[in-house]
Amino acid sequence: MRTYRSHADYLNKALKDPKEAARYLNAAMEENDSSLILVALAQVAQAHGISRTAKRASMSRAGLYKSLSKNGNPEFKTFMSVLSASGLQMSFKPA
Repeated sequence: MRTYRSHADYLNKALKDPKEAARYLNAAMEENDSSLILVALAQVAQAHGISRTAKRASMSRAGLYKSLSKNGNPEFKTFMSVLSASGLQMSFKPA
């Protein structure tokens, strides 16, 4: 019998690729929903490893978990640090 991997496993593997992570975050941004963007950012951070991402973002692991939690409200600096730690950067384009 063929074994299948879960969606979470697929997503974790896919989001390790910076191009795929950028497409994923851009899709979340297009929805214009801050909670969806936060969930997407948390999934990217998890794909890269929370401990590793926290260390690269100069944060504690617990602090990163709290910032990216469902009720979290990360500061812009934290948001940018997590992007950078994941090998991503934000850019803007006209609407």
